[in-house]
Amino acid sequence: MPRGAASLPGARRQARARDPARGARGQPRGRAVSEELLVLDSSVGVKWVKPEEGSDEALALLLSHAAGEVTLAVADVFVYEVLDVTRRTYGRPRAVALWERLADQGPLVVPTDPDSFPDILEMSRRLDCSLYDAAAPALAARYGGTLVSADARAHAGFPGVRLIG
Repeated sequence: MPRGAASLPGARRQARARDPARGARGQPRGRAVSEELLVLDSSVGVKWVKPEEGSDEALALLLSHAAGEVTLAVADVFVYEVLDVTRRTYGRPRAVALWERLADQGPLVVPTDPDSFPDILEMSRRLDCSLYDAAAPALAARYGGTLVSADARAHAGFPGVRLIG
């Protein structure tokens, strides 16, 4: 299966429907889509908002995505997990600001559908982790992407994982 965003049916920038060639405010995106697909676990997104070991590397991934050097994709649960950490740590206004930024410039969000859920269940069993933690590796396996995570406990057993932090 080809790598990159073109192979991610149902992927979207965010939940609101809009022209995929335009951002949240209708501006043209103008960013190339890379064939290198990196699937991020929410532990990477948390490093975008909380300064900690690995934050620089996590932020560099966003810059590479914006430059069209890589395509970042996340399971839909990523959005809830990262925004909830942001809300609990910094408050609602900062969570709203992050939501807007992710909608404009963030990774492709791939919804959980009936066909992908069995893969998530199986990945949870194989890695002995929660369903939340199994969503990103299941997505990476399904679409041939590289899993990027800061959660070694949950993801060290996934083949080819790139651990940061």
